[in-house]
Amino acid sequence: MLGLRARLQCQSKWRLTSGLPSTRRFVSDNRYFKVFEEVRQALAEKRPVVALESTIYTHGFPYPQNIALASHLESVVRVNGGVPATIGVLDGVARVGLGPEEVISLAAAAGKKDTLKVSRRDLGFACGLTVDGKNYNGGTTVAGTMILAHLAGIRVFATGGLGGVHRGGELSMDISADLKELGRTPVAVVSSGCKSFLDIARTLEYLETEGVPVATFAEGRKGQIDFPAFWTRDSGLKSPMILQDEKAAAAVIHAQRALGLQTGFLFANPIPEAHSIPKAEMDRVIEEAIEEARQAGATGSANTPFILAKIKELTGSTSVTSNRALIESNVKRGTIVAKELMKLELHGDRDAEARPKDDTSSVIIGPGATNYTSSGVWKGIPTNTEYGASDTTSNDALPVKETKASIFVAGALAVDYSCDFSPLPGSYAKAPTLETSNPAKISQSLGGVAHNVARAASLAGGNVRLCSAVGDDLAGKAALEALAMEGLDKTGIKTRSTESGARTAQYIAINDVQKDLVMAVADMSILNDQSNDSVTAEDETIPDVFHTFWLPQLQQSLPSNLVLDANWSPTMLSHWLKASSSVSSHVSFEPVSTAKASSVFKLPPSTPLSVFPNNQLHLMTPNYLELSAMHATARDRGFFERDDWWQVIDALGIPSSGARQQLALATSNALVDAGVPQQSIQLLPFVPSICTKLGAQGVLVTQLLRAGDERLTTGEYAPYILSRCNNETEETLGVGGVYMRLFPAAELVKEEQIVSVNGVGDTFLGTIVAGLAKRGRDARVEDLMDVAQRAAVMTLKSKEAVSPKLSTLRALL
Repeated sequence: MLGLRARLQCQSKWRLTSGLPSTRRFVSDNRYFKVFEEVRQALAEKRPVVALESTIYTHGFPYPQNIALASHLESVVRVNGGVPATIGVLDGVARVGLGPEEVISLAAAAGKKDTLKVSRRDLGFACGLTVDGKNYNGGTTVAGTMILAHLAGIRVFATGGLGGVHRGGELSMDISADLKELGRTPVAVVSSGCKSFLDIARTLEYLETEGVPVATFAEGRKGQIDFPAFWTRDSGLKSPMILQDEKAAAAVIHAQRALGLQTGFLFANPIPEAHSIPKAEMDRVIEEAIEEARQAGATGSANTPFILAKIKELTGSTSVTSNRALIESNVKRGTIVAKELMKLELHGDRDAEARPKDDTSSVIIGPGATNYTSSGVWKGIPTNTEYGASDTTSNDALPVKETKASIFVAGALAVDYSCDFSPLPGSYAKAPTLETSNPAKISQSLGGVAHNVARAASLAGGNVRLCSAVGDDLAGKAALEALAMEGLDKTGIKTRSTESGARTAQYIAINDVQKDLVMAVADMSILNDQSNDSVTAEDETIPDVFHTFWLPQLQQSLPSNLVLDANWSPTMLSHWLKASSSVSSHVSFEPVSTAKASSVFKLPPSTPLSVFPNNQLHLMTPNYLELSAMHATARDRGFFERDDWWQVIDALGIPSSGARQQLALATSNALVDAGVPQQSIQLLPFVPSICTKLGAQGVLVTQLLRAGDERLTTGEYAPYILSRCNNETEETLGVGGVYMRLFPAAELVKEEQIVSVNGVGDTFLGTIVAGLAKRGRDARVEDLMDVAQRAAVMTLKSKEAVSPKLSTLRALL
């Protein structure tokens, strides 16, 4: 959290640089293409979205039954946790997602001669001929829906049945465009196979030629099963592959995307057994319908509607009822696939690690395929009580299913109150008046530095566990509920009894009319028992909680990254640092404020902060005021008089005459005059990577490089190498030199665009840590500066402490 006005000013302006990795850009709204606001928001927030076609309403069911069906199918998506995106063409505009009135308008166009059936070939005509005053309405086919869904960034589409190769297609070449689209548009289609009056065998052959993955949901059946035939569960043809459940389908989509393949998927969902029409009965009806179509000369685009109408006539209401049942079943299954896919997109493959070894719920089988079972790890409860690595031997008496997080964030979880001064009409006051009540707009949110960092890292794709404490009070209950809403893991949250004096942390910010911070107060005493006067010997203290609650979790998960905020007391920081060394975690430190930043230089004498190459801290992200406060404390407490510090500084290779010119070239004269790069270098032996946030001037990255680091000898990095070690300490200490680079700040954010500065710095660190965890031990902090600043800008423009839009940056990490 931001505690001083100067900190606010330091972080209030960011600029985006243009050197970001390229990613696929989805089509934006324009005169031909519109994405419904609810769908747009869901995609931005990484919630599961399911595409629904509209030819079923314009060319399938009559009005007004089609309206009822459209409403029902969208409800099926919502009830199962997704966001529906009904796709169609309305008034000459391709729409991804329709509002209720728009659904009615499109459904009312059913049966009209100028209502189009829109496939790939028709989209340009349907949208482009508005120049001639022809505002077409149209229902999109499977192919048309796939295209528009893909343009919007939707990955899963649920429908009734697929087009295919018509009987005799080897002569007539009557092949549905749906099949070609599956071969070139990466959208997963959940359907009940293709219409059973088509040539299913040749349809499957054509899909194989197009490289389309085809599989059928087993629904508990064992061995090889049939590819479905729409109204019947069996076609007499074995499915190419079999999926046991939606999780397996999501895994296939996720893997294919990771491989860069651009085909679609056909996931066949058999019609519910209660509504399946016996195959022999359906075969007889279909043969009769096809013969009548031949005699009537119904070919091409007229063939399918004629046959469907004749089947309806021959079966009475049976086929219609079955049709509705299979569509509903497909939409439900498609929604669950979309949810499972989003879990993989958000959290990677960690769920696979957590499954027992005998779990076969997501097995994929098929002709020539190996029957793999997913692997999992079971571990016992750690038996050691000190800081060494835990015993990972399984304990049959007390089985505990391991759930690993690669990032632990330890520190403050608080309920934040933002009080924006709102003067009465006619008042010229710009800021609240002391010693009286002031009108204000007060908002409440979940905050705390550690929470904000954890939230940012999670949104950016990290597998995160927040370690903090709340009181058994109203604010604590609200905080836990809010965490659940955010999707953050609550395993690391300890609820402490209010009888011991523990209170859920709270932060109150009072802002002026410009939303600039006037004053803030914070109660973070729950993490520091020294301020809880009522703690007795019988109560569980914070050190007790650490040893019995957080330490076992740390030892079990062995996270690659640990983030500590400065809300911990020096004694508790010492506990965390000891433990992190034993599990070899990369440790990042968020200084929080100038008052708390120096806590790392106040550790107990028995556990002082170590120096390179045995650092306990690896990265910190202060602003320049916090950097100055830390430097002053280190100086006053004699850290710069230590022999081990001097050995590292001497090894850096900085000339005895000083390095002002080099520092000014690497940064700026103003920063050198303020002592920022000099202070960074002097702190490097204790923290070898420092990202100093400089507001409008950007971020200064200063790093102590190890001997042998390729950056010391690569021309690309030459402008940023401030010094190199050229003495014997290179071998004894492993010191290579100093890397210093001033990253330009972001796009200059105008004052009117700034919504809140709370959480900007936390977002910056959370994004960096997510990138470090994803890229592994060889990750470089400097490579993450652009995306981290971009994330910070998003939060700067957001009313929330961490912008939900961070999830859109995952591909950049």
